[in-house]
Amino acid sequence: MKKTYFLAMLGAATLMMSQPAFANTFANGGFENGNLNGWSQGGGSWYGGWPLNPANYNGGTPNNAIVTPGNDPIVGANLNRVHSGNYSVRVNDWVNDYSVSTIYQTVTNYTDSHIYFNWAAVLQGSHGLTNSDNLTLTLKDDTQGDTLVNRSYSSASAAGTNLFNHFYSNGYYGGNWYYTSWQTEDLDVSARAGDTFTLSLLASDCPYGGHAGYVYLDGFGSQITPPGPSPTPEPATMLLMGTGLAGLIGAKRRKKA
Repeated sequence: MKKTYFLAMLGAATLMMSQPAFANTFANGGFENGNLNGWSQGGGSWYGGWPLNPANYNGGTPNNAIVTPGNDPIVGANLNRVHSGNYSVRVNDWVNDYSVSTIYQTVTNYTDSHIYFNWAAVLQGSHGLTNSDNLTLTLKDDTQGDTLVNRSYSSASAAGTNLFNHFYSNGYYGGNWYYTSWQTEDLDVSARAGDTFTLSLLASDCPYGGHAGYVYLDGFGSQITPPGPSPTPEPATMLLMGTGLAGLIGAKRRKKA
């Protein structure tokens, strides 16, 4: 009986360790549901006044999509569409049609010590600092009324940073493009326990409909997510899980007898 109980507990513990560890206050932070449940979206267009305020685009139709691992359609193997797991979200797209797209989520009474998320951008070289395709990424502490992360880049400003790489496309969407590798944001919010936070991401084409910009987002959660696909249990782990389940079934049958 003791042996059966031990095997059952070992299997249960192994099963628990194999589960993803995201804070309960985040909804679908890694997009591993394969959808945008838990997130709000917005969209529209613009004609000047950069940087854009994501809060101004809470309505409208966005050009957002859930994507799976693979090469980015513009910069190819230079950028994988997914940072970790099986899905990420792409905010806006590579079609130059005046579009502005947003995605945002608010978490209340947050008690974990850190907030992590990953992003990567692709911007087409276009006009000046204030009238090019662009992105704005913010993480705000709504309780304290301050901004913890504020990233605003246009394709013109991207050309002058070490964060963005240059790429020339000879394909249908030709021209100069600037892209980042996956960027990981790590926020220590241990002194802000119980606060409300809002993450907002906006990506936009240029205001003249001639150049496009888009951004990927992945892994919004309380624990850092390593790059790569979701881990699958090793054969030995699968054996332990199976043994534990068998032990539980055996124990239940003995109890009935």
